Formats: sequence, structure tokens, C-alpha cells
Amino acid sequence: MCKKFLPLLSLLAVASATVASETSATVDPGPRAGPAGAGGAIAGLNAGQQEYFGVGLQNFQTHELIANGLGPRFNADSCASCHAYPAVGGSSPAVNPQLAEAVAYGAKNTIPSFLSLNGPVREARFIATPQGTPDGGVHSLFVISGRNDGTNASACNAAQDDFDAEYAKNNVSFRIPTPLFGAGLIEQITDDALAANLERNHTAKRKLGVAGRLNRSGNTGNVTRFGWKAQNPSVLVFGSEAYNVEIGISNENFPVEREGNPTCQFVPRPNDLINLGGGNLEGIMSSSETNAFFMRFLAPPAPSASSPGGSDSIARGKQQFSAVGCDSCHTPSFTTDSNAAFTALNKQTVALFSDLALHKMGPGLADGIQQGLAAGDEFRTAPLWGLGQRLFFLHDGRTSDLIQAIQAHASAGNASYANSEANQAVKNFSNLFASDKQDLLNFLRSL
Repeated sequence: MCKKFLPLLSLLAVASATVASETSATVDPGPRAGPAGAGGAIAGLNAGQQEYFGVGLQNFQTHELIANGLGPRFNADSCASCHAYPAVGGSSPAVNPQLAEAVAYGAKNTIPSFLSLNGPVREARFIATPQGTPDGGVHSLFVISGRNDGTNASACNAAQDDFDAEYAKNNVSFRIPTPLFGAGLIEQITDDALAANLERNHTAKRKLGVAGRLNRSGNTGNVTRFGWKAQNPSVLVFGSEAYNVEIGISNENFPVEREGNPTCQFVPRPNDLINLGGGNLEGIMSSSETNAFFMRFLAPPAPSASSPGGSDSIARGKQQFSAVGCDSCHTPSFTTDSNAAFTALNKQTVALFSDLALHKMGPGLADGIQQGLAAGDEFRTAPLWGLGQRLFFLHDGRTSDLIQAIQAHASAGNASYANSEANQAVKNFSNLFASDKQDLLNFLRSL
């Protein structure tokens, strides 16, 4: 071989090796180690508010029994079963408690195939009814039939739905628990601030293919913001609905039992009410109300300044996060209302990395479920604070790998759904050098 080509070939070999090294070096650092940076009360609460937080935390962790109104159908027996990691109020833990709760107290529930011991806590929604019309509602996984923790409970004859049959027909959509950290701050971001943010940098967002819209109440027109499709307007409604839907306990906000099977009703309805007989705080307030105060006063998660990857990598990653367009939907921060009723929530910076708006995510993530204004391919931008210690990603918990979660945001349109609004941002991420990708991943895992 002619010697004059050797330097060029050497350079090409080095370049090839560099590309290979760059490609192979990019990995999700995984859940950040160390103590949970969340789970406590927000700073600035007075003594009375601290008491409300504490009683709410206690009720949030209570494992309900038939004597409290559990069931007849349920997904879990405690709020903290689902909202558990990395601290109470978070998301799905590493070990799924649903498997044990399904057979507690002698119950003989069949575990659906889409639940696993090391998989995420899940709820199941059926996309269509047997008649082919839209369903979309939560179908609770388990029943209290056979349990021995309540008087005459063995008489209950409720039967589980055939979840595996529906799953085989691709008629099941999953949801995993949304973290509740900082929920009270999110509640205090004004509608005007959210609307103004959607219009901010309008031209740049449109170049990226990002649009978005706010979900709103059909009655008041106010912005709804809690839940995977931003379908609930407040922490009280969000929590009360979950108390009814996930645990089966009817309450003042959702007073009707989801199933009226007379063989399975053992306590007065609604199951959870204010105790007008008086007593201390815990004796007077309903559990759904104290749960709401716990969520409202739950502090936002604290990010890490140096882990993973070091402070320089995290700082560079934050710049890349903006450069590729992730912040077009994942707005870094808002400021809460200056007239918030609770001083601790007044004029606070909310570094949630979300615009709380709905965005079209394409057929790859579409679940075919409509909630409020949200169509089958629309989801609320998930807040990213606390992501550094999260175990499962996306609305259905399909992955624990952050890179796969990012890639799943991209999806080409089809006859049913439009392109994902995240396509260009994901493409920009994919085109980064591996070192820049790693910085961005380190930044996300620092949150």
C-alpha cells in the first residue's frame, strides 16, 4: 500500500473508534442513589398546617379493610401502596404490593398477566365496551370476595373481569401512579400563567412541531392539571376520585359506590365522611380531606447538584436539554399565585419541568382513552422533578430505561393519530454526540 495513504487511514480508524466509543458510552445512569430527596412537608407551614400534614400522611398510609369500606372492587388497599417510591407520595415502588394485596385475608383473586412482582403498580382501563363503543374507565383488578376481614364478607359474590382476555384483544390501557410531590404548588400556578407559557416562544415551538393545549373543566372552563391527561382540577378531586376508584371507598366528593352489589356492601355509604360528632382533628375530618392536605403540603423533590456525573456534566446537560427542544414542553419553572391562601405556597418557584398542557404523542404512545378535552393520543407533559429517583417511565410503566423513554416520545402518524409533537426534539437528541447525550441524561437523573 502506498505510504501516503497511511496517515489518512490512521485518522479514519481513530475517527471510527471515537464514534463507536461515543455510541457505546451513552447509558441511563439509573435511579439516583442516596436518601430520598422528597417525602417531607413543604417549608413554611405553621403548627396547625403541620398537624394537617401529619394526620394526612397517617391516613395516606393506612391499609383499608372491609370494615372501612374497601371494595367491592379495588386496585390497592392503601394510597401509599401506589405512591410509595422513593418516599410516600411518590410513584411505583420496586416491589409491586398489588400481588400480596390481591390475596390478603383469604381472597383468591387471579393475578393478571400484566402484573409482576418487580414491575410497576398498574391500573387497567378498557378502551372499548363489548359493544364496541368507547369505554375508557378504570376496571378495578381485584374483588373482596372470599376475604375474612369483615362480618359476613364471605358472602360477597363479586367476580373479577377477564383481564387477560381483554389484554389479548389489545383492549387494555395501563396507567401507573403519578408522583404527588409538590402537588400543592402545582395547584397554585394560575390559569393565566399556564396559558401565557403556551404562547411563549410560539415561533420556535412551531418549528419544532410543538403545539399543545390546556385541558379544561367542561363547566367552569378552568384549567385541569392533575393526572396523566390533566383531567382533574385539584388535589382534593384527584385524591377523592382515587380513593373511590383505586380503593373502592366512596366519599363526600365521590359518594356513589362503583358497584352496588348488595352481597358486598357491609358499611354505610358514603364510606368516608366528616364526623360531625366532633373530637380532635383526626376524629372530625374525613380521610379524603386529610389526604388532600397531605398532598397539598407535600414538598417538591430536591435535585442533586453533583450526582450523577458531577456538577459540570449536569450543567452541560441542562443546556443540551434546552438546545434540543425538550423545554418546549417541559417548562423549567413557574411562580405560584401571589394570593395563595397558604403562605408556604405563596409566590414560590415551581421547578417542575412541565407546562401541564396536553400534547399529541403519536400512535406509539396513544392509549385510545379520552378524558376531558384530552384525546386518545394526548397526554399531559409529565413533570420531571424527582425523575432522578423514579423507577418506571411513561404512562404505562413500559420501561425503566430513560433512553427508551425518550425514544418512545417519537412516533410517526397514521390513519388514526397525527405525528408526535416530540419528533423533532427526539431527533435532535439522537443527533447529539454521545458525550452530550450523557450529560443530558445525567441532568435528568439529577432532578
